[in-house]
Amino acid sequence: MILHIDMDAFYASVEERENPELVGKPVIVGGKPETRGVVAAANYEARRFGVHSAISAAAARRLCPQAIVLPPRMDFYAGIARQIRAIFARYTPLVEPLSLDEAFLDTGGSEHLFGKAEVIGRRIKDEIRNELRLVASVGVAPNKFLAKIASDLEKPDGMVVVVPGKEQQFLDPLPIGRLWGVGRVTGSVFERLGIATIGQLRALPQESLQDLAGRVGVRLWELAHGIDDRKVIPDRDAKTISHESTFASDITDQEMLRAWLLDLTEQVGRRLRRHELSGRTVHLKIRLADFQTVTRARTLPRPTNVTQELWEASAELLTRYAEGKKLSVRLLGMGVSGLQSDPRLQQQLFDNEDHQKQGQLDAVADAIQNRFGGAAIRRGSRLFRDNA
Repeated sequence: MILHIDMDAFYASVEERENPELVGKPVIVGGKPETRGVVAAANYEARRFGVHSAISAAAARRLCPQAIVLPPRMDFYAGIARQIRAIFARYTPLVEPLSLDEAFLDTGGSEHLFGKAEVIGRRIKDEIRNELRLVASVGVAPNKFLAKIASDLEKPDGMVVVVPGKEQQFLDPLPIGRLWGVGRVTGSVFERLGIATIGQLRALPQESLQDLAGRVGVRLWELAHGIDDRKVIPDRDAKTISHESTFASDITDQEMLRAWLLDLTEQVGRRLRRHELSGRTVHLKIRLADFQTVTRARTLPRPTNVTQELWEASAELLTRYAEGKKLSVRLLGMGVSGLQSDPRLQQQLFDNEDHQKQGQLDAVADAIQNRFGGAAIRRGSRLFRDNA
């Protein structure tokens, strides 16, 4: 069985934990409303006013003028995410992080030690609550797709189990918007046809779905039937280490996209160094509002895990693709492939002064954060987002 564990309003919940006076008040983590800032997270009190991640801070202020707006502390949140992953590791080595606040876990090999997957999920929820004073929602299902949907259905503090053999009973009543690949454009096509639920979509022949939605149609048919054979791939076995963010509303501002890309790049860089890996090819993934997915890649002269080098490559890919375009972006992802763990890479990496300086900066920052917590040191290049 697969678990999908998703922290509830993670950044905002951390801030509430650190300052109990915030509890019960609308809290937004993001940039300043008077500038070009973006909402990174909103607690459930703020969400009642229509505030959600990825909208502009100015729009959030109009929706909820009484909200308390706090600057993001991404390094601090990353330190807490490491504590959460340590709890996961007590139950299974098969953990695939998706971002700081969510991950897939494969408990198939652990159930003889700890009990059924549902028992493991509840234990993890309890330990996160008792040890870190934070709340997670958990989905338990036979595959990734179903587990991801399940974790979102009863937020906050949800626990939903999809029993093997009852996948269709679980899926059929849900709106088709729950399917990956059904966005505004595709959804409007199905709406005109009177198709509102996954069960109604499942009744269509695969050929009809392909005619309606092109290549996406085949995948929609599979998902509507609960088919998803992807494995949980931990970092140590991954051919690519990546992070991506799906936005609650499409982002059109390119500076906001750069800000999100910087966060993604820093997370990838830290994971590479934690596993003593370097990679040679930098990947950019962009999913547009119409669900067209664009990928770009750049192969570097040599493998690296230096954040600055990864950022320069990923930012260049975004700039080249976005130049002259009016983008509306639903998802943004960044990854590194061509992974190597040869210790001789460090000597190659530091054969000029700039590479050596950037690599040493990363090493010092990682060491300080690991010892004193994520907020102990901050990268200077972060300031353009945190002060946005």
